[in-house]
Amino acid sequence: MGNCAGGGKGDGQNRAIEKQLKQDRNKAALEMKLLLLGAGQSGKSTIAKQFKIVNNGNYDDEELSDYREAIIENLLSAIKSLVQGAEEMGIKIGEEVQGAANKISEMIVIHANIGDYKDDIKALWADKGIQEAFSRSKEFQLNDNAKYCLDNIDRIAEPDYVPTQVDVLHTRVRTTGVIEISFQLGNRKVRLVDVGGQRAERRKWMGCFDEVTAVLFCVALSEYDLKLLEDNETNRTQESMKIFQEVTSKWFPKSTIILFLNKRDLFEEKISVSPLKNTFPDYEGPNEFQPACDFIRDKFLALDPNAELNRVYPHITCATDTDSIRVVFAAVQETLIKTNLEAAGLM
Repeated sequence: MGNCAGGGKGDGQNRAIEKQLKQDRNKAALEMKLLLLGAGQSGKSTIAKQFKIVNNGNYDDEELSDYREAIIENLLSAIKSLVQGAEEMGIKIGEEVQGAANKISEMIVIHANIGDYKDDIKALWADKGIQEAFSRSKEFQLNDNAKYCLDNIDRIAEPDYVPTQVDVLHTRVRTTGVIEISFQLGNRKVRLVDVGGQRAERRKWMGCFDEVTAVLFCVALSEYDLKLLEDNETNRTQESMKIFQEVTSKWFPKSTIILFLNKRDLFEEKISVSPLKNTFPDYEGPNEFQPACDFIRDKFLALDPNAELNRVYPHITCATDTDSIRVVFAAVQETLIKTNLEAAGLM
């Protein structure tokens, strides 16, 4: 009569498999992939820059110099947009700056030497007509860093100008393709993936959806009264709501989502003069920061079809303010670590 074998070989294989699975879970718990999504000009890339500064340190001199051309181009584009906007809206500018306006209108931004236009730009920026055009900038396309750039023209126009850390945060560079930033979060390796938010760039999003720990979704609070750059018809906040609904219902129905309600500083400046009710007729509150902000936040939270999971974490942010972002990131870090451990099966 034969002996019943205890299956020693099979047990050994099972133990090896279990050991490998445990190692894989532990490794997964030490790696995160964060996907940064949102419509164009929502502040995504500035959030990405802040992740770099907060976790990897400030930009070095070479990196700062790389932004010089971009911020000069931002400044030149801003004054040209203002001159064109004033003309289109029939706003009169001073006779003494008419020559400067003509010069700026004929300027080709990418070929211009800022030193050749410095005095013209300063004169125009001080003109009452141009200031009126700036106050009505929701009626045409103007980057929201225009005031910052033009207020700093004396420094930016210097021949030996090197951007500061703050300048970099205010620089507008359109994201095309996919940009990845790696950094350490404690003992965890983090990959932050930033993809372009313009409509033409969104087809590239799908290729970044694998193994995502959490989605960071950016919304510009201040763009509730602005139109899209792409078609100059669609309201920007409503476009963001449409994208957010797709993210929460179609692409990431169960994933953790960090909702950055960004550009709070610009929103706080304009809410008293540009009523939220013009965009959202169902808003019954005062034209004040907190109730208006709460209304927009709740609009987005209501779009999540799986709200019972409590997986959307909203944060009000000003992406250009590093100190305030550090506070927000500390809260976000706790959420991400908890999410990562759960995904790895360790909680």
